[in-house]
Amino acid sequence: MKIGTTIRAYRLQKGLSQGDIEKKTGLLRCYLSRVENGHTVPSLDTLAKIAHSLDLGIAQFFASDTLGRQLNAQSLSDDELRFLSQIRRYSSNLNDSDRKLLLAMVKKFAATATR
Repeated sequence: MKIGTTIRAYRLQKGLSQGDIEKKTGLLRCYLSRVENGHTVPSLDTLAKIAHSLDLGIAQFFASDTLGRQLNAQSLSDDELRFLSQIRRYSSNLNDSDRKLLLAMVKKFAATATR
């Protein structure tokens, strides 16, 4: 199991930076980077701090169907995950009509970008 990959996936899914986690936990951003890149393994106490900062239970990092595995299966880059999480965050305030309009605009942009 790659706990760092799972932490990164949850962090990006919530639209947070390593700096945001640093502010919430007091853990240094460089340490978080080392954890996410698999260079170090956090203690259970540290993992609990990270989970709390992500509004998760620590058990979610070890669930058989964790978000990290789901996102890795989709083969999305970090930039794509960050973009999609921002879209998700902002679109939650839109009504159904506005969401349809936004989707139509995205389709139009995508169609003209491939030409």
